[in-house]
Amino acid sequence: MQTVTKEFQDHIAILRLNSGPTNPISSKLVDEISKTLVEIKGTARGMALCGGDQFFSVGFDLPEVLKFDRPEMGNFLERFNKLCLELFTAPFPTVCALSGHAVAGGNILALTCDYRYAVSEEKKIGLNELNLGLPVPYLADMMLRHTIGNRYASQMIYSGEFMSFTDAKIIGLIDVVGPPEELEDFTIERLSQIASFQSQAFSAVKANKVEEIKRRYEKNYPSKNEVFLDCWFSDPVQKNLLEASVKF
Repeated sequence: MQTVTKEFQDHIAILRLNSGPTNPISSKLVDEISKTLVEIKGTARGMALCGGDQFFSVGFDLPEVLKFDRPEMGNFLERFNKLCLELFTAPFPTVCALSGHAVAGGNILALTCDYRYAVSEEKKIGLNELNLGLPVPYLADMMLRHTIGNRYASQMIYSGEFMSFTDAKIIGLIDVVGPPEELEDFTIERLSQIASFQSQAFSAVKANKVEEIKRRYEKNYPSKNEVFLDCWFSDPVQKNLLEASVKF
């Protein structure tokens, strides 16, 4: 089964997560999104990243990744972060269309886009890593602070709680909240408007926006990933993750 599907509406690429009812982030999903990004970069003028109506994504596929030893988990973490950086630095405008919950790794994927449009229903978004005993991954931490500022980002990370899309809009994490039946059409329409700008100029402006985060990540990610792995493989965290994996 394909874990991500691709279609075009004119010059807008629509990537849809398709890895199951909760769209867990598996090793296969990471590889297939990365491959799809390479395929669209020469033709797309904009990209919409979509998920399911119940879940955009529940985060890492815990039943899969908990089987990884440290080198395998390190490889997965590096590939996931590389994908996030590729999405974050894509040279065209990107929107994450959230019709379902986007938590943990799902929230991180949503952060990679320029904009986040969401349904007005009571779906949730948030980062619960600290509750499990994990740091928010380095790149995700930087993207979050870039998006909503240090004060709100710290409050969000330290609480480890999920919030409604409406509350997330108040702090700037969500850009637009609207009726579910209008979400995808609205996303494509707005992407088409932004993509009408001269592509070289837009790409240059976006490169300026992401330059510092890209530089910091590429300089520091080996040591930051090791800290994450130290926490991941500690006994208390493994116990918490096993308990959480029962819900998958």
